[in-house]
Amino acid sequence: MATSNYSLVTKFILLGLTDQPELQLPLFLLFLGIYVVTVCGNLGMIILIRLSSHLHNPMYFFLCSLSFIDLCQSTIITPKMLVNFVSEKNTISYPECMTQFYFFVIFVISECQMLAVMAYDRYVAICHPLRYSIMISYQVCSWLVSGVFAFGLVGATAHTGCLLRVLFCRENVINHYFCDLLPLLKLSCSSTYINEMVNLVSSTINVLCPTLIIICSYVLIIASILKIQSTEGRSKAFSTCSSHIAAVGIFFGSAAFMYLQPASISSMDQGKVSSVFYTIIVPMLNPLIYSLRNKDVKIALYKMIERRTF
Repeated sequence: MATSNYSLVTKFILLGLTDQPELQLPLFLLFLGIYVVTVCGNLGMIILIRLSSHLHNPMYFFLCSLSFIDLCQSTIITPKMLVNFVSEKNTISYPECMTQFYFFVIFVISECQMLAVMAYDRYVAICHPLRYSIMISYQVCSWLVSGVFAFGLVGATAHTGCLLRVLFCRENVINHYFCDLLPLLKLSCSSTYINEMVNLVSSTINVLCPTLIIICSYVLIIASILKIQSTEGRSKAFSTCSSHIAAVGIFFGSAAFMYLQPASISSMDQGKVSSVFYTIIVPMLNPLIYSLRNKDVKIALYKMIERRTF
């Protein structure tokens, strides 16, 4: 009965990154370039790994899955953001907003878990090289990747299910460039306690737990590397981990800054900046920092180019 006095929102207005007209075109060109690089880099990595038998091992199987996650995550967010840069009314319907949010959560959770899986893979490869083929078999790889996406689906279903029960009455201006949880909760005219509790539990499971797995893996990796006598062996072992550590730091740092704060004290302007890193910048950087610095990927790329040329 209480809700009958309200006119429920059927569409939202996205404020975007900035409301300054003179910045719209430069930002459009900037993020269009980033999106093109993201698509080419991740799609190219998937194709290269699939076609090159030299890269058919667990490490690159996980990297292929990560590239797929990054490609999907960027595609969910960036095209709508680009349209909003050049359109007068930056609107999105309620069903479209909930759909965007659902798929965004699937892939952002999957990325968190995939980074933890990749850290575990490096731990086994460096600390238990003789048992690597047993501990990270093809069947184990399949289970791990399936588990990653299962976490994403369960988390997205829980978040979206709780968000669908939230009422949006008069306010419909989202202070963000996509439909994210905290900006949406600020517009609610009903209780958001359950949503905030689900967010806290989900953040603990999908941010803090993977972070602990990554930290523990790298503590053991570093301890193992320090036992290596040859300088060349240490350098090679460190080089396989440095790019992963850089990507993990950017992704988890920005995600934690956004989601591990209570909604009452977090700043949406700060949140938008941190969101740009893990939704747009990280998907672009991952193919570069994981792959172009990797000797095996370079060799596979050169061989493929030679085959196409000759």
